[in-house]
Amino acid sequence: MVVLGLILLIIGLVASIPVLTYIGAILLVVGLILNFVPIGGSSRRVW
Repeated sequence: MVVLGLILLIIGLVASIPVLTYIGAILLVVGLILNFVPIGGSSRRVW
């Protein structure tokens, strides 16, 4: 999700399409939050 958000953000900025920029930024933020917050009490980090 983070990679998809980053790709959409870059495409939106290069092609100057604001909708892709907004969607990419939202996906990037949501992906980072889901990555760092453990869901269901389980930690997905590998030590």
